[in-house]
Amino acid sequence: MFKHASGFAAAALIALAPLAADAQSSKPAYKDVVKTYADIAQASYEDSASTAKALKKAIDALVANPSDATLAAARTAWLNARVPYMQTEAFRFGNPIVDAWEGKVNAWPLDEGLIDYVDDSYAGGDSNPFAKANVIANPKIKAGDKTIDARKITKELLADTLHEAGKVEANVATGYHAVEFLLWGQDLNGTGPGAGDRKATDYAKGKDCTNGNCDRRAQFLTVATQMLVEDLEEMAKAWGAKGKARASIAKAKESEGVARILTGLGSLSYGELAGERMKLGLMLHDPEEEHDCFSDNTHNSHYYDQVGMVNVYNGRYTRVDGKVVTGPSLSQYVAATAPEADAKVKEAMTATTAAMKVMKDTADSGKMAYDQMIGTDNTEGNAIISTAVDRLVDQKKALEGVVAALGVSVELAGSDSLDNPSAVGK
Repeated sequence: MFKHASGFAAAALIALAPLAADAQSSKPAYKDVVKTYADIAQASYEDSASTAKALKKAIDALVANPSDATLAAARTAWLNARVPYMQTEAFRFGNPIVDAWEGKVNAWPLDEGLIDYVDDSYAGGDSNPFAKANVIANPKIKAGDKTIDARKITKELLADTLHEAGKVEANVATGYHAVEFLLWGQDLNGTGPGAGDRKATDYAKGKDCTNGNCDRRAQFLTVATQMLVEDLEEMAKAWGAKGKARASIAKAKESEGVARILTGLGSLSYGELAGERMKLGLMLHDPEEEHDCFSDNTHNSHYYDQVGMVNVYNGRYTRVDGKVVTGPSLSQYVAATAPEADAKVKEAMTATTAAMKVMKDTADSGKMAYDQMIGTDNTEGNAIISTAVDRLVDQKKALEGVVAALGVSVELAGSDSLDNPSAVGK
């Protein structure tokens, strides 16, 4: 979800000539390319929903029998659920239906004090009256002259009342990151080693309960996870045979549809991933700018964002069960008209994936987590992130080459961290 606090630079408009005519008979038809695109979206969201259901099952087991083992299992299920979901983000920016929906499931960063207890050092977001509301501990919440009845933790309370309460985007009460916080707790290690360390006893019954209100904490976690499942099922259906998301791009004019696919790839590459999620945190050396900040899973989220973009361009997605969804691809479509532009995108994507793999492997090895990599004076870690950012920028430039070659109009999101660094932090 775009963060307004750091400020986005104005998007650059690339307006060019009408879509080029078919250069070769081997060029796949637009309708076939867009069918592959929609098939991959549907499969990716279906996998996201199925892994969220597995997460819900693990969380139900945790709530029923809180222990180190059931907490560990729930955390593993959350990590597994992130893998297919992050691969769906390539569908965001070119599809208004997805972008309008996304804030329910992946909004970040969040003021965790809205949800539960926090460390005494926690300040919360500037001018956010809900930053320390702690709905789990408080059946009634007062913010300014408003009192919220939170005696029952329901879907309506989380989605309609608390999520983005007061029109503050950091008031996140639903989605992956609310669940993540309730499983891991705050990461109080800064840019040092270690993730959040919530104890299973935060869900214990009776006198074994730690930090109070274990029943309400369990209720919040259960409701939020069920909502996540339902939201993901909704989007999977939207990409199904009769879904609105599939119909929207299938019915689009050819030039518009191709532009929308390229918008998704270019905006995620540049403004969102390279800029808001990576460069900004590196500039500020701030672990609060880490995407999966409670679990120290950010390296995987960023890596699978890139995998998702490669999926879309190459028209090939490997499902969680190992089955492959594939068909006529955007790459084939581009290559038939502009083979050099296609080759440059493939080259850039290969280089970006390799840079992201270095980041992922470094974190997976235990050498240093993502929040350590962005720390002040961490020359090696900073270089790993900086290289990945540079390759993402190169990838966006290669995609702009495709835009120019095809002659479509694309508006890509920018980020102050890349376009106007002097404005960052002001």
